[in-house]
Amino acid sequence: MIFNLQRYSTHDGPGIRTVVFLKGCSLGCRWCQNPESRSRQPQILFDARLCISGCRLCCDNYPHAIKMQNDTVTLERQHLTEVDYATLGECCPSGALSICGEVADVDQIMQNVLRDLPFYQRSGGGVTISGGEPFMQPELYAQLLERCRQHGIHTAVETCLHVPWSYISPSLDSLDLLLADLKHVDGKRFAEWTEGSAKRVMDNFRRLARADKEIIIRVPLIPDFNADHDSIRAIVNFAADETGCREIHFLPYHTLGINKYSLLGMPYLAARQPLDNPDLLAYAQQYAADRGLTALLRG
Repeated sequence: MIFNLQRYSTHDGPGIRTVVFLKGCSLGCRWCQNPESRSRQPQILFDARLCISGCRLCCDNYPHAIKMQNDTVTLERQHLTEVDYATLGECCPSGALSICGEVADVDQIMQNVLRDLPFYQRSGGGVTISGGEPFMQPELYAQLLERCRQHGIHTAVETCLHVPWSYISPSLDSLDLLLADLKHVDGKRFAEWTEGSAKRVMDNFRRLARADKEIIIRVPLIPDFNADHDSIRAIVNFAADETGCREIHFLPYHTLGINKYSLLGMPYLAARQPLDNPDLLAYAQQYAADRGLTALLRG
């Protein structure tokens, strides 16, 4: 299942790229900027700003899950069925209600990918599979990589590496580049903020180092989580000593995804202000450079 396909991207690997976003993630990061990517199932997005006053189409067609109270639409998402998800988006004339997530086979995805083959060839670009966590759909992911390889298209994956190694290893031969998150190396802090295991991620980094795959490590710098000198040193030391990577990107925290939480009816549990600490960013770059890594800031 996918939830987006973005053409002409220049921030998800080298050159001009098409990014295929797969649904499903094994982490629950407090600051996640794509909360619609977490579930493997389709989800309803509701934007009250687009709702037409007096329109009751959704309430009339789905009374078991959508109510009108004081001229305000209220969703009871737990009562929506698979049939509802298949039809609900079509009943809303303003687009206030929309569905995130659709089943797409490899042939459909590749039709879109191949439209931009000349751009990949001229720019050194290709296809990046993102998420969510792409390795959560290992069969679809592996099929996409193989089809891209058949057409000579450069492939990359954006991954948190929080999956069993058996999900990763079968497709490595068809993969050119990993853009892999290293969020923290402290197991307790990692678990508190992501609901996951730092050990699983670190073990996968070590296995990838032995597999000799090209890796660019990405470090989202999050206030109160890892945006401090001690955390940065620990992360960079692990990257330099145990992953075999040569390049590390620091991604300062931003809040561009906050509105998605209200569309999904979810609480937002991270800071509500972007990271504004030039001295810390400069320190991160310098410390990584001192450890022999090429260090870049990415927005």
